[in-house]
Amino acid sequence: MLRFNTGFSRRELLQVGSLSALGVNLLDTVQQPAVAAQPRREVNCILLWLLGGPSHIDMYDMKPLAPPEIRGELNPIATRVPGLELSELMPHMADCAEKFSVIRSMHSYSPTHGQGDFHLMSGNRLTNSLNPPGFGAMLTWQQERRARQTPPFVQVGKLASPRYGDPGFGGFLGRTYDPFVVERDPNSGSFAVDEFSPPESVGVDRLSDRQSLLAALDQFQSHKERQLQFARTHEVFREQALSMITSRRAKDAFDISQESEKVRDNYGRNRVGQGLLLARRLVEAGVRFVTVKGYVRYGWDHHPEVFPRLRTEVPPYQQGYAALLNDLDQRGMLDNTLVITAGEFGRTPRLNNDPRAPGRDHWNRCFSLTLGGGGIKKGIVLGASDKHAAEIADRPVSVPDFAATVYHALGLNPKAELRTLDDRPTLALPKGEVIPELI
Repeated sequence: MLRFNTGFSRRELLQVGSLSALGVNLLDTVQQPAVAAQPRREVNCILLWLLGGPSHIDMYDMKPLAPPEIRGELNPIATRVPGLELSELMPHMADCAEKFSVIRSMHSYSPTHGQGDFHLMSGNRLTNSLNPPGFGAMLTWQQERRARQTPPFVQVGKLASPRYGDPGFGGFLGRTYDPFVVERDPNSGSFAVDEFSPPESVGVDRLSDRQSLLAALDQFQSHKERQLQFARTHEVFREQALSMITSRRAKDAFDISQESEKVRDNYGRNRVGQGLLLARRLVEAGVRFVTVKGYVRYGWDHHPEVFPRLRTEVPPYQQGYAALLNDLDQRGMLDNTLVITAGEFGRTPRLNNDPRAPGRDHWNRCFSLTLGGGGIKKGIVLGASDKHAAEIADRPVSVPDFAATVYHALGLNPKAELRTLDDRPTLALPKGEVIPELI
């Protein structure tokens, strides 16, 4: 997907060969200096986004003693964590429950797709005048100073809302901080990210030749472009972006075929499992934040047919998630990799009467999500719902509180001052308190 802005001429984008396929995304990632000190330790993040709103009462917070129209068809199973039961569809997660924690008392201000996505992926509300930057964008803005051989922020799969746009992107920080989006299914036999491979007709040597040619042309052109802001640091942007394109590290990170058949099978041969495996490879190669599209077919907006659809979506999700946690742990990466699985809200406790088959509608007053790794305490069940998983009965956790905890784990400064596109001052995270039980 090409992204152009007026900071670079068409000649530059086209004449650098493969650079044109990346647009200004990679050029932009090195464009602006960071504004905050590095944290004491570098923590990365993988966010598996369960687009549509997963059913908390059928997955993480089951109520087997409730009436049939509430408890539904599925039964709970025990896990390795005392007091934690999960859906019968989640045996892999049950076997590694000591590696993550569950919050059962989340609540959000909006039961609307889009609004909920932006809120959960940033900690701030989307308004007509404020498009909040997501966690990955904020991580890039605050911490990424070094020259890179990989993009700092990657998204695997398209997650745009038709009404509200792309959640978790750069927002008012600008498109500089958008993720590099991989739209192809990583489970496809033909999966490849061509942007990091020069066309056969343009090898690395020719890219270097073109770089020299552009440098000579720019000496002539710079006098006319001196007034443009990008001209002052254009050389740095271009050289670092070219370094990314010609980097073996970037190309190898996206080459999921380098993984063994056994590892790929462990994660699951589907979009979610292979997306999480790709995310692990990217983090291992230096990518700081990876968002993964978390469904194989239906999404999680199960207004009709909630149980047939859960039987399609939950098994690959829980297999891939467990494989990722176990893999990170075995590689010594779990303590510095925060892994989140979440959607924008939960589902109504009472089943509806959809003629296709009963389903559940949007429910933002009480829902669940998981956090593992990144210094977060493991094996914790935080908060509780009432007997029907409808209302919070103990320890409410707001979205800003969740966001503040993510900020803390990633070493971000919630009080960093930003300027909106219309030059208004605002804090990175104006509201929210770190959840002490998880730190």
